[in-house]
Amino acid sequence: MRQVGLIAGAAATALVAAGAITYAVAGDDGSGRTPSAESADAGFARDMAVHHQQAVEMSYIVRDRTKDEEVRRLAYDIAQTQANQRGMMLGWLDLWGLPKVSSEPPMTWMDMGGMASGKDGALMPGMATNTELKKLGRLSGKQAEIFYLQLMTDHHKGGIHMAEGCVEKCTVGVEKRLAQGMVDAQQSEIGLMADLLKERGAAPRS
Repeated sequence: MRQVGLIAGAAATALVAAGAITYAVAGDDGSGRTPSAESADAGFARDMAVHHQQAVEMSYIVRDRTKDEEVRRLAYDIAQTQANQRGMMLGWLDLWGLPKVSSEPPMTWMDMGGMASGKDGALMPGMATNTELKKLGRLSGKQAEIFYLQLMTDHHKGGIHMAEGCVEKCTVGVEKRLAQGMVDAQQSEIGLMADLLKERGAAPRS
């Protein structure tokens, strides 16, 4: 229970606040301009939607592989928060009339298009490989909990790096605020996951 409920409550509050302003079509920086397909705003929305989708997938996998209520609650909170945020980002791309996919490598908007090779499904830093996802699906109980917490810690670190890039480079105010909210929430969850790993005699991988 501990911090999980507090984090979930904060995440829910952030989602309500963000959801109230998903109508934004153009930049709310006063310019009235819609972001371009090559902008940081569009790049972040596209890439983080993909990044979030994997977090949702991992979270639902572990919920089927353990009966531990604390890990299951954390996984559910992460899945719900990131699924909602993913929906908002894809919604913005629709409202802006921009494509949800790009021919450019992921993270090009951060000038880091070569950061991840995409080998074995790891399209961006922090993402799990297809092999790791299959392994998570084979584990159960404490082993599944540890591996999930390690994978999600790495995933959050990669996500935080991308979100910080949006805070710096994006021009749409509502998107910058969502990105900062991601940084704050995921940093808190990394701390919680470190505690959960320690309780299980394990530690983050990096």
